[in-house]
Amino acid sequence: MVEKISKTIDWYLFLFLLPILGAGVLSMSSFTGDSNFFERQMIWIGISIVLFFLFSYIDFRFLRRTDVLVTLFLFFCGLLFILFGIGHVAKGAQSWFSFGGFSFQPSDMMKLVLILILSKYFSRRHVEIAHPKHILVSGLYAFVPFVLVFLQPDFGSAIIILFVWLGMALVAGISKKHLFLLFTLGIIAFFMLWTFVFAPYQKARITTFIHPLADIHGTGYNAYQSAIAVGSGQIIGKGVGYGTQSRLEFLPEYETDFVFAAFAEEWGFVGVMILFVLYGLVIWRILVTTMHGATNFEILNGTGVAVLFISHIFINIGMNLTIMPVTGITLPFMSYGGSHLIMEFSALGILMGMRRYGRIAHPDDMKNEFLGL
Repeated sequence: MVEKISKTIDWYLFLFLLPILGAGVLSMSSFTGDSNFFERQMIWIGISIVLFFLFSYIDFRFLRRTDVLVTLFLFFCGLLFILFGIGHVAKGAQSWFSFGGFSFQPSDMMKLVLILILSKYFSRRHVEIAHPKHILVSGLYAFVPFVLVFLQPDFGSAIIILFVWLGMALVAGISKKHLFLLFTLGIIAFFMLWTFVFAPYQKARITTFIHPLADIHGTGYNAYQSAIAVGSGQIIGKGVGYGTQSRLEFLPEYETDFVFAAFAEEWGFVGVMILFVLYGLVIWRILVTTMHGATNFEILNGTGVAVLFISHIFINIGMNLTIMPVTGITLPFMSYGGSHLIMEFSALGILMGMRRYGRIAHPDDMKNEFLGL
């Protein structure tokens, strides 16, 4: 078993992840006080890596079956719905199941399930994907979890779900005409949401996005302190454990939403550039594996995983730099938390499992895929 896993793993990908994980836990361990974020994060990292290696040993061709994916999709949609009744409220959102000291956020795994079911849908219909019907049907798969997550309210995860669908639809071959129509409908929908749906605090976040310094003592405080932390790092940073914005607790949520700002303050521009390179290498290795997918299902799944990570990275770093609204999006492999780490390593583990049979796919696999077998 060990030998099979060893041949399956993209060790370059795994090695590129290690310094990113290290950067996250170092940022957490550099703060004084009674915080035990470092110890808990190490446990979550250990569990996630074990899942990564276990999943790499599984033959995931069973995920091509429609009944399996629909069952998974309905199950996690059900969990999202149940949250409204028994979910734990944290940071103003009813997004968690809490079991004593353990919390689980279903929206994280929902993102992965959405990637899989969209991969199945687009892989069977990519030849005729330009037909508006398929854009609407695939959009419905994303719309259901989008609404359930948005109403928690978890605006950040809802946006990620939207980005995953849009990115995969573009790769599958959506036409520019339909994209323009979609963009127009999106603008109309935004104005409708602003008028009838958005809560005052959500409107405040959007207003802060347009003019972050308009209310630095209120809705813009987090973004303002984040910008100070990033800028104060200058070229080489203040050194590990010497980030004053974080150590003196001016910067809120430095273990989760604003871990990038805490890292940038301590490591500076040089450290940030190295971090960007590492993330770029991780995405590159994901795409390399994706290009060798056995069928369109595997290729689209890998593409969806890449879109997922890119969306998280872009939005999180953007909000840390005050060029994106503060949405509570985690930074992959760096932010504190178990749910997102398990989802991220599960996504990569599934990718590695698909890598096992990527180069030996029989032509019948492609034929069966389009026949829906």
